[in-house]
Amino acid sequence: MSATFVFTEEAENQLLDIIDHISAESEDAAVRVRQAIHDAASRLAGMPEMGHTREDLTRRPVKFWSVFSYLLVYDPESKPLTVIAVLHGARDVEELLKPNLFSL
Repeated sequence: MSATFVFTEEAENQLLDIIDHISAESEDAAVRVRQAIHDAASRLAGMPEMGHTREDLTRRPVKFWSVFSYLLVYDPESKPLTVIAVLHGARDVEELLKPNLFSL
């Protein structure tokens, strides 16, 4: 039985953008990335301590987990586990995590 998780509306939109971008090149790759992100979120829901903090990026109480070249940003204290953002690692993650851009 997999643990429960939810995506914020913003994280869901980010994931859809990622999948749309990948599917332009390969539908199969898009399916694999989406499944890997959902599998990771399920594992994190069961063991939220697995992720790591990034005080160099934010002092907010969130954790990070890498899936391919993407970062899942999540609230380890939430029940169900809440994925706050799904970001490409090459983006300016620090800027995207500023409090005025999205909230916990």
